[in-house]
Amino acid sequence: MLALLQHCSMPLARAALLPPRTHVRPCSTAIAYASFSPRANSKSQVLLGLSEKELQQLAIDFDQQSFRGRQLYHFLYQRKLREIQDFTQLPLGFRNTLEEAGWKVGRSPIFQTVTAADGTVKLLLKLEDNRLIETVGIPVMVDNCLTRLTACVSSQVGCPLRCSFCATGKGGFSRNLQSHEIVEQVLAIEEVFKRRVTNVVFMGMGEPMLNMKAVLEAHHCLNKDVQIGQRMMTISTVGVPNTIKKLASHKLQSTLAVSLHAPNQKLRETIVPSAKSYPLDALMSDCREYFRKTSRRVSFEYALLAGINDTVDHAAELAELLHASGSGYHVNLIPFNPIEGSEYQRPSKRAVLAFAGALESSKITASVRQTRGMDANAACGQLRNKFQKTPLVTDPVDLAVTC
Repeated sequence: MLALLQHCSMPLARAALLPPRTHVRPCSTAIAYASFSPRANSKSQVLLGLSEKELQQLAIDFDQQSFRGRQLYHFLYQRKLREIQDFTQLPLGFRNTLEEAGWKVGRSPIFQTVTAADGTVKLLLKLEDNRLIETVGIPVMVDNCLTRLTACVSSQVGCPLRCSFCATGKGGFSRNLQSHEIVEQVLAIEEVFKRRVTNVVFMGMGEPMLNMKAVLEAHHCLNKDVQIGQRMMTISTVGVPNTIKKLASHKLQSTLAVSLHAPNQKLRETIVPSAKSYPLDALMSDCREYFRKTSRRVSFEYALLAGINDTVDHAAELAELLHASGSGYHVNLIPFNPIEGSEYQRPSKRAVLAFAGALESSKITASVRQTRGMDANAACGQLRNKFQKTPLVTDPVDLAVTC
């Protein structure tokens, strides 16, 4: 069960001793509000991710009126400003005191921007510890008018699961992202496009279920503060034991997307090494339970790899697996996006259509995802690996679920 703040208040003296972001709201619907210390702190504390009520409390703790907290909220989530000194409607003394106490907005600089011919934009953000993460903005244009803007966000710096076809895994793993480092990716996409993001998919670098606490906090902030509907968000996973059940307990109205990539356990283990610890029958059982508890359709992601998992026989086996696992499923077929140094190849258009047709004839709803940003290194991890030539050395951290 997610680790939650158990008490709603604490003396200021005690709050001053706590490490930064102990005040972050828990992942349940009940939100705990802690007092913030106005005392100087050697470690920076982040405004981004705090709710309006939490920001009001912060203002009060700095001997300001509560409406100053509402102003902070406006600057963070409506104006989306990057620096406290840009909050010019706040008294200069308050701004200076916030900075002296170690507070900052929590926005990272854009290190690199690459724009594809189809309008897809990939950003590299440079975090406070100089790590690079990717986020992608995917616009949908109808009659030269932007009708949808999707932000594909990362949840980790790298990924420890090392799926064989994924560029992110080849670049190594460093750490989990904090919740504000996930939220800021969406704001960065909005800043570049000068448009509101309409959809968010947790499908960038990393395995969201290995960083569930921060992912759920970011999901809550994006919904309540950035004002993106839950049904406009998708959380992806390759499958981590026990986490789908935990996610189901939150009864989110967002889509769960499970990266399947194979119709049987033996083949899946060759593509997704972590599948050895999470048998396919157990994964499918958890997906059935997720649908039962949330009434939300589970979507399956299936990367098509030429000559590996893309035959009509594979499609028939996949259809049999899904029918045996219940109903309410949808399959997204993703033709492999070629990456440097990979032994995998992109299947032919004929093979993709034949696979989709075989699923449809078996009464499995399927769609072929349009490939976006191929000329912008838009597959997960490609652009970061271009700048980070040496793979990250995995820090000695516990890769157990952070929740």
